[in-house]
Amino acid sequence: MKLIVLPALVATLAFTSCADNANKKATTETTTASNMDSSAAMDAPIAETPAAPAPDSATMMKNWQEYMAPGDMHKMMESWSGKWTGDVIMWQAPGAPADTMKGTAVNKMTLGGRYMTSTHTSTMMGMPFEGHSTMGYDNAKKLFVNTWIDNAGTGIMYLEGPYDAATKTITLTGKCVDPSAGNGKEMTVRQVIKEIDPKHQVMEMYGPGPDGKEFKMMEVHSMRS
Repeated sequence: MKLIVLPALVATLAFTSCADNANKKATTETTTASNMDSSAAMDAPIAETPAAPAPDSATMMKNWQEYMAPGDMHKMMESWSGKWTGDVIMWQAPGAPADTMKGTAVNKMTLGGRYMTSTHTSTMMGMPFEGHSTMGYDNAKKLFVNTWIDNAGTGIMYLEGPYDAATKTITLTGKCVDPSAGNGKEMTVRQVIKEIDPKHQVMEMYGPGPDGKEFKMMEVHSMRS
């Protein structure tokens, strides 16, 4: 009996071993094939979205003419030409006492009525202050664009944003260097220009406070001289 049982047991073990090896081989082959398929899929070139066809020369010329032509927004800027005097209120931090000063701005249109350049003068911390801005309306973007430079820094601030006809308000956003950081770090700023009437405008400037939250840094009430 033992002689019969022992060969049977060996045969059973051998069969099980062979079946396991066969299963492992099949699994390995399946895994390898799957990996090869995945690798092939990864290596396959990614289909690119075809570029939009270039407009014909007549359309290109028309687009360019529309882009360069002064429109209603430029006429609105032109209505702001002349000398303005303003009361400037500044806050160094949220809740800090306000510093007040007087300022003047002279606006004039340039380059065929496409841009408004402004020269701002005032006194800041007992020293003469001068700044220059260039404002335009980008016909393609449908946004106002603005740059600012002054004698209190060496960088250029760029802002852009839409006009809300219902409230007669331009809201510009952009970035400028935070001089107090000392490492060229930029901060996000927001400027709101509201026309109260043809002879009165209010400008508000917002930026991050010590806690990183936005607060009002400046408010200027300008009256046409």
